[in-house]
Amino acid sequence: MDIKQLIYLCNLERERHFGRAAEASFVSQPTLSMRLKNLERELGLSLINRSNNFDGFTPEGERVLTWAREIVSVYQGLKLEVESLKHGVAGTLRIGVVPQCSISLPLVLKGIQERYPQLNYRVSVLSADQLLDALNSYTVDVGIGFFELVTLRELHFQAEPLADNGVEVVFHPEHFPQLVGEAPLSLDELKEIPLCLAEQTRYFRRYLDTHFREADIHLRVILETTSVFQLAQGVQVGLGCLISPRGHLLPSMTPELQSRPLAIAPMSRQAAVVIAEPGRATPLSQHFFDEVRRWLSERQP
Repeated sequence: MDIKQLIYLCNLERERHFGRAAEASFVSQPTLSMRLKNLERELGLSLINRSNNFDGFTPEGERVLTWAREIVSVYQGLKLEVESLKHGVAGTLRIGVVPQCSISLPLVLKGIQERYPQLNYRVSVLSADQLLDALNSYTVDVGIGFFELVTLRELHFQAEPLADNGVEVVFHPEHFPQLVGEAPLSLDELKEIPLCLAEQTRYFRRYLDTHFREADIHLRVILETTSVFQLAQGVQVGLGCLISPRGHLLPSMTPELQSRPLAIAPMSRQAAVVIAEPGRATPLSQHFFDEVRRWLSERQP
């Protein structure tokens, strides 16, 4: 058994396709298949359900995968640690982020850049539930999203909570002059307002739906998408209004837009920056996490 076989196994889990897993591993498909069959022969176990295509892992394969993820993560962490000893903190950090979180990710990255200018970032946009799965499977190094803190403690993750600044309604005053003001809006005031919202599979949308349903108010959702960019464009042209956690950069990016707080109960989940427990987190993610903590503490009033 060698580390490349375990990397191939993890790539197959991520890609769910032999050809794509081979491309991700920088080998031919026959080579990947042969190395994985050799691994099965050495272990004396069938790991992969094979038909004409990849058909998932056997129960034994799932158990081996759990170890493979951890070993590959530690191996990659060792490589990064060696590189950081040679050249300082450098490399590519994989970040999973829930798009409608209570902080702007680019703002955080810009704050970290001064300390670690050699860090690069690969950002994946995920749902809150997908994000927890990605952290568990080591397919992302850092997660920024909404979490149950009890779950994070049970799984031994390190978590830095983000401030809950409430929820706001973002709108174009030319198209929705009735919303102009400073006092918090009530749920009832949005009864007839067309809205641009995240899809119902997203935690923040489910949170909104629950509170409007309890208030016996039907949401008029005119645009529904997982793309924050499309939601912002909908607001910009007056298609509808956006409901979002406070912390984004829309008002500064598009100064013609306005916002007002929404009077709504806080979310049950906590926005947080999350990485694996000490000793299991990669050196890059640990450096990043520690710097995020410092950066956030300096921004507190």
